[in-house]
Amino acid sequence: MRPQELLGPTAAGLRCRPGDFYVDPVRPVERALITHAHSDHARPGHGTVLATQETLDMMRLRYGDNFAGRTQAIRYGETLQLDDVSVSFHPAGHVLGSAQVAMTCNGLRIVASGDYKDAADPTCTPFEVVSCDVFITEATFGLPVFRHPDAAREVWKLLESVRLFPERAHLVGAYSLGKAQRVIALLRAAGHDAPIYLHGAMEPITRYYESRGIALGDLRPVKDTKKAELTGTITLAPPSATSDLWARRFPDPVTAFASGWMRIRARARQRGVELPLVISDHADWDGLTATVKATGAGEIWVTHGEEEALVHWCKTQGLAARPLALVGYGEEDENASAAAEGAA
Repeated sequence: MRPQELLGPTAAGLRCRPGDFYVDPVRPVERALITHAHSDHARPGHGTVLATQETLDMMRLRYGDNFAGRTQAIRYGETLQLDDVSVSFHPAGHVLGSAQVAMTCNGLRIVASGDYKDAADPTCTPFEVVSCDVFITEATFGLPVFRHPDAAREVWKLLESVRLFPERAHLVGAYSLGKAQRVIALLRAAGHDAPIYLHGAMEPITRYYESRGIALGDLRPVKDTKKAELTGTITLAPPSATSDLWARRFPDPVTAFASGWMRIRARARQRGVELPLVISDHADWDGLTATVKATGAGEIWVTHGEEEALVHWCKTQGLAARPLALVGYGEEDENASAAAEGAA
């Protein structure tokens, strides 16, 4: 069997014809396998959704009980037979419940990584290398310039700023699923045990993380908190909220943003970010190239990101490689997700 006979790109996303399903489709389909709950990968309206329990739960939080006609949970390492294809899910290390999807048919195995990272994260199961013939990798940070620093060091920068400016509030922009909870966990690991405040859009997912046994300490809603009480505190909010009228409730706020894109200082300046924190939930260049090697795959398909650079690197390593040029994937649409959570 050729790889293209097992899986291939379509207008709706990656389709597995022998198994009659799609992986992270961008349009409603009858059967969808979802790698994780970020809005660019997990969309409502499918007939049946197969995903980890955490992903299903967070899709329900974001889109409401009727986000799909039917749902089925799958555990890491569990194998299901979908028509002619054996399917298993494996940890991706991206966010809580995130998974790589392994598809095997007639001795050929393709692994679709979804989004992933190989860095330590106390809020989700670590990334697991899955041997395969074809590996489909993201390339969000697929340029050699992207080499992420230690996330603990970035959090130390935030705490040092709090110490230097005790009269100011610190307002940290972070995506509400995964990044916010990781930043909180890193703050706790660094010894910060003071209350951390949350924008309303952060609360449902963060409380869900806690319900899954992830300890995040004393968390409080910022709503109805008096301005003076926010002096010297840290608040997490969606990135868009840090620059709108909502931010005026904070005393002389230091605006921070936790993102791998903060490696590019021009982006920080464009967003008016005073304290850029280079904390990413995606693999950097070294993580991408090391993972490609570790899978042992002889063929690499590259999607959503700097596809051409990673394809070129793969070819220099003697690997067959091609860009998939899929449309509809990238950074989490935080505004859409916040609206969906509010509606739900």
